[in-house]
Amino acid sequence: MSLILVAIDDRGEAGTLARVTVNNAEQRNALGNAGKRELAEAIERVSADPRLRAIVLTGAGDRAFIGGANLKEMSGFGHHDAQASEGPALTHRACEAIRRASVPVIARINGYCFGAGLEIAVACDMRAAVDTARFGMPEVLFGLPSGMEACLLPQLIGWGKTRELVFTGRHIDAREAAECHLVERIATPEGLDAAVEEWVAAILSAGPNAIRAQKELIRDWERMSIADSVQQGIRAVAAAHGTEETKRLMGAFVARRKR
Repeated sequence: MSLILVAIDDRGEAGTLARVTVNNAEQRNALGNAGKRELAEAIERVSADPRLRAIVLTGAGDRAFIGGANLKEMSGFGHHDAQASEGPALTHRACEAIRRASVPVIARINGYCFGAGLEIAVACDMRAAVDTARFGMPEVLFGLPSGMEACLLPQLIGWGKTRELVFTGRHIDAREAAECHLVERIATPEGLDAAVEEWVAAILSAGPNAIRAQKELIRDWERMSIADSVQQGIRAVAAAHGTEETKRLMGAFVARRKR
């Protein structure tokens, strides 16, 4: 059985939406090394589609988004075991595939979101969570530091909250996650899909080339100084002017204003 399921939602002229699901509900959608590799490959594969407009990443069932690494698998790793170093590298590969995807990746967080699962969620562009979700970085409780994309946490929740999570391993609920800006939206189980679809609809209504350029600019903002980011933005905006997409969307907006 595949650990990663991919479904393509064709929205006609608007393009396609990829729904990527971690399919290991019996183990709270835990990802072993094979699952991390499969997730990275799935994101890379769908991202290559020129008609793709967005990716929605979620977990199977209603208990967990991604529960974290496979502790049963990890407990057998030895000191400097090749598999022990492979696991963190594959967590990073999955997160990097999400961050380098050509379109926005939305985390649909439908339950537990721990450890590697939280790193994957943080690597996504936006996060909508069910109001019963719980979040945490419990690695220190198992004798390990939090690494890899945990380094993205401070830019979302600040250094103090990051230190609290990685030093204590405590879990926080969806309300606290929203208050500290770990997630952008919380919804009831019945309303989660509608919250995600609102974002999807907004992305589909925008210019596809503009969205792809914006995703690339955000990556630049994360690694560049403010001065360099500004210059990169100037180049991106200048390159977009006069394109067929810009003319079409600006023309439609002006036409609506004249009514």
